[in-house]
Amino acid sequence: MQPKPLVKTEPGPAAQTSLQERRPRSLKHGDSFALFDRAGDLDGLSGSPEGLFHLDTRYLSRLGLRVNGQVPVLLGSAVSPDNITLTCDLTNPEMPADAGGPLPAGRLHLRRTKFIWNGACHERIALRNYGHHKRQVQLDFTFHADFADLFEVRGRSRPARGRMHEPVVEDARVTLRYTGLDDVTRSTTLSFAPAPDSIGADGASFLVELQPGQRCVLFLSVAVREVAAEAPPGGAPLTADRAFHAALRTSRRASRQVAARAARVESSHEIFNEVLRRASADLDMLLTDKPGGPYPYAGIPWFSTAFGRDALITAWQTLWFDPAIARGVLHFLAATQAREEDPANDAEPGKILHEMRAGEMARLREVPYGRYYGSVDSTPLFVMLAGAYLDRSGDLDLLRDLWPNIEAALGWIDSAGDRDGDGFVEYQRRTPQGLENQGWKDSADSIFHADGTLAEGPIALVEMQAYVYAAWQAAARIGRALGLDGRAATLEARAARLREDFDAAFWDEELGTYVLALDGADRPCRVRSSNAGHALFAGIAKPERAARLVATLMDPASFSGWGIRTLAVGEVRYNPMSYHNGSVWPHDNAMIAEGFSRYGYRAEAARVLEGMFAAAEHLELRRLPELFCGFPRRNGDAPTPYPVACAPQAWAAVSPLSLMASCLGLSFAPEIRCISFQRPALPAFLHAVTLRNLRLGEARIDIGFRRVEEGVGMAVLAREGDIRATMTS
Repeated sequence: MQPKPLVKTEPGPAAQTSLQERRPRSLKHGDSFALFDRAGDLDGLSGSPEGLFHLDTRYLSRLGLRVNGQVPVLLGSAVSPDNITLTCDLTNPEMPADAGGPLPAGRLHLRRTKFIWNGACHERIALRNYGHHKRQVQLDFTFHADFADLFEVRGRSRPARGRMHEPVVEDARVTLRYTGLDDVTRSTTLSFAPAPDSIGADGASFLVELQPGQRCVLFLSVAVREVAAEAPPGGAPLTADRAFHAALRTSRRASRQVAARAARVESSHEIFNEVLRRASADLDMLLTDKPGGPYPYAGIPWFSTAFGRDALITAWQTLWFDPAIARGVLHFLAATQAREEDPANDAEPGKILHEMRAGEMARLREVPYGRYYGSVDSTPLFVMLAGAYLDRSGDLDLLRDLWPNIEAALGWIDSAGDRDGDGFVEYQRRTPQGLENQGWKDSADSIFHADGTLAEGPIALVEMQAYVYAAWQAAARIGRALGLDGRAATLEARAARLREDFDAAFWDEELGTYVLALDGADRPCRVRSSNAGHALFAGIAKPERAARLVATLMDPASFSGWGIRTLAVGEVRYNPMSYHNGSVWPHDNAMIAEGFSRYGYRAEAARVLEGMFAAAEHLELRRLPELFCGFPRRNGDAPTPYPVACAPQAWAAVSPLSLMASCLGLSFAPEIRCISFQRPALPAFLHAVTLRNLRLGEARIDIGFRRVEEGVGMAVLAREGDIRATMTS
């Protein structure tokens, strides 16, 4: 069949609805994810971000299911504990009489089971008649594909779009196609089993007859595809029913393999165990296979792609229980490291990726994020992670391969990173379309002076100097392991000098903390922020500053009870409902708590873990989101959600696991096959914790911890291979 002439499409509406208001259900596999409403439908054409997305394009924007022409009543919906399937239970409202008489509400039950695997969303719909009469039931599916770029869904307007093809309708499938301005044809194929009684370009209908107690089952598979030129629609190799069962088996097998690779935590508190299981499941869902290994995508819906900073921090936080993630992240970021100047993408030789997008707008450079390098901290974090990976694994072969990339990153820190040669690394965007602020707090109003005036660049962030210090130390450890003692000594000396210069320029005795940043005129931004806690995380803080800094961060002005705020109460721009100026971010808290632990403040790290657990205890699915509002904790209340926070978000998801390791003072010495615990502490709500399948190479060990009087006792529960554990109390 020859397609009709191409027709121009109109831009789709921007997402206008709060994610918290709709509370969508999310599924993901690989480069595909979906946001469904709680009944399993999609309504992305009414200002909602719902839809089935693949590589930053919405391939299905509407999917509706009706029973005898009416919207079914939602009974409940839930994502499975392993995040593989979404199950929605529905029933009929009261309906007009048919041959079986009036149909009271609650006589028909529909169960929708959905999951995503390898670029397709599979669904099974089971319909059962619980009434006492035979019923004729019509199930109607409506669908639409707007092929909107993710940035359009987020609200960006476009001067022009590509063209839609005429739909191709067959007996049991419909294919919708769009050719973008990037000359890429994207297709969505909806396949039904059995074949519908009627099917068209925007819907399909089934007419079924059910005896009392009888059940029927239908299947729908939505497959997405893109090619670099116009091409006829491809056919699914399996019918929708067979594809459902085959893909579900494969997805569950893959989930079990990932779980077997990683260590896991069990505790004496069942709700905390639920939090930990959800954290692990969220991480598993966000992991995406790359040629070099697993890579954690940042979050759903807006950041389901490769980010540098997010992946580096997530890999750092997961290093203790699954070092394969760090290996995959290091491989990918080394392969995508900038090798030439490209001001339009804020790229300079040696710089590590900020963000990578594959949608139409990115390919056309309507947004600068195709391969964008506008983060100042990804580069030192890359070197830090490389050193931490060596400390955890002893894998010198990988570090030998990565050494040219590490040297290139250090070269960027020395040259383009230090724009004025003062020894501090600064940032200033090189393209007007790029990010104005390029640290982790990258909103436009996040870096400012005490009077609220926005800082002008180039800006030297407090945490950036801390990361550079840690990067030089990490590179020195790697260099010594590679036999490069001279290079290592030089890097150690530079780190020592930076520590002194940093303390002189950033410590503020009156505030009791490090200042947020230095602006382009070297004026300090005298603001109490969570950023200062990263000086503890990276180890640049002098020991004599630690007690005062910890006290400032745990003061009620900063510590809300749920966690440490990004900005302290009383600062001019403090707003607990803002993105970066008073909110609470789980990953930020986990990094600060690791700093507390590093300097011996494990009781304070345990308080942060208790706050984060209390927040997760109140949240749907026991899931920590990207961030929540910074209002004070009050008895009986839940934390106030941030309206458009991503959930799941990788570095937030794994924060409880990272916090647990910080409380236990966990470290590794692979060269002597030893795992160490320094003065472990348990939060008040936990009496016992067990670490299972903790690995060093091929050896593994199970370790139990239990509160004993005023301290914590440790016992080795199982051991396999050459491995041991020690504890210092």
